[in-house]
Amino acid sequence: MFPIKYSEEAFLICKDHTVSGEKFELRKAEDLDMLITFPWPEEDKLPAYYKSDKYISHTDSKRTFIDRIYQQVKSLMLGRKIKWIEKEVPQKGKILDIGAGTGDFLAEAKNRGWEILGAEPNPGARKLAAEKGVELNEDSAAFPENSFDVISMWHVLEHVPDLEKQIEELDRLLKPDGLLVIAVPNFKSHDAEVYKKFWAAYDVPRHLYHFSADAMKEIFKTKHFSLTSQKGLFFDAFYVSLLSENYKNGSSNIFRAIKTGVSSNLKARSTGNYSSLAYFFRKSR
Repeated sequence: MFPIKYSEEAFLICKDHTVSGEKFELRKAEDLDMLITFPWPEEDKLPAYYKSDKYISHTDSKRTFIDRIYQQVKSLMLGRKIKWIEKEVPQKGKILDIGAGTGDFLAEAKNRGWEILGAEPNPGARKLAAEKGVELNEDSAAFPENSFDVISMWHVLEHVPDLEKQIEELDRLLKPDGLLVIAVPNFKSHDAEVYKKFWAAYDVPRHLYHFSADAMKEIFKTKHFSLTSQKGLFFDAFYVSLLSENYKNGSSNIFRAIKTGVSSNLKARSTGNYSSLAYFFRKSR
């Protein structure tokens, strides 16, 4: 399975609307129902694609209407995410958040009695997290093996250059029978079908992988993680549709975005294909 092989022809050609304006191809994986960004920026050049005030997960910006929507949605979802985890792991223990951004999820977990640790490569985001009382490591390498009851990655896995290495690191860090929570966009969602190359959650080249539910299950099954449940991230369809409207039409038509978001969530009630999905895995060894 690794490295993931992909077709020689483009499935879609998408533009980087956030930083560079460059165009990138999305290519279909050969043995998995997922897409791969092509070409990838060289690893030492990848950080440059995150250097923008528009890249909101590294800031607490509330400058624009879309910024304010993002921050509201983030606040609404924090408690829900922790409650999902507590249904799976009733006894509060040690939680690691990888790609912790500005630390809001870990701050909420700490308030609810969890012992928290986190990793975030962006120094600006780590500084903002520290101001909230959440100290983050640059990466997870220094953490001891088999030491966490829960590991979460909220919209992070799609950014990771070496997918196999990252999953092996998750296996190293998580306790036997520990809970792994991974949230990623779902390119099989209705809003992705509506916006096609303008779908904001493609977010090339920062998003290197574009997963379906089938691909996620298959990838983690081969790495000794068993899926116990999955949850749709309801609000993502609205936020992504707002951004996608802007990319497609030059303005965020809120009424059209809401219509698309509602349609996407209604269809997902029967298909399971929400705009983003959170997967809950148990380490099986």
